[in-house]
Amino acid sequence: MFKYTKHNLKKLESLFEALGYIVRYEKGNFQAGCCLVENRKIAVLNKFFKTEARINTLLEILEKIEPDTGLLDEKSAGFYKQIKNTSET
Repeated sequence: MFKYTKHNLKKLESLFEALGYIVRYEKGNFQAGCCLVENRKIAVLNKFFKTEARINTLLEILEKIEPDTGLLDEKSAGFYKQIKNTSET
């Protein structure tokens, strides 16, 4: 089970950073709460979201992209595997 804590949010943001993505929190008119900028590795999330919604949105984005796990260090790779195992069950 994945816990919705600020610590896990920071770990997810670090994972995205390790994958070469920039995570930004902005005000916007996007329906899903996020926007992936075309041809650039930028994820823009609704800045008014609470921690749980931010985590869920980042997890949704992670499912949509095909990350290059070769870019991850051992710690980040373990966290990524944990997320993948949680989402598969």
